Amino acid sequence: MEGQLAHIGAGLAAIGSGAAAIGVGNVAGNFLSGALRNPSAAGDQTATLFIGIAFAEALGIFSFLVALLLMFAV
Repeated sequence: MEGQLAHIGAGLAAIGSGAAAIGVGNVAGNFLSGALRNPSAAGDQTATLFIGIAFAEALGIFSFLVALLLMFAV
């Protein structure tokens, strides 16, 4: 029974990977929207875009690691 609950928990933790993909799409979409409104300021905000994408992806990687830990370490 305990192994089954670990797999259910791993599946729930893996939802974070999908949420990270949504977050990256949100960051990139908002950057593109702002860049189209003000193209001259887009070059200055590129570093901020990459930082936002990195944070969103890091959360996805953390949730993936939690899922792996729940599946194989329990």
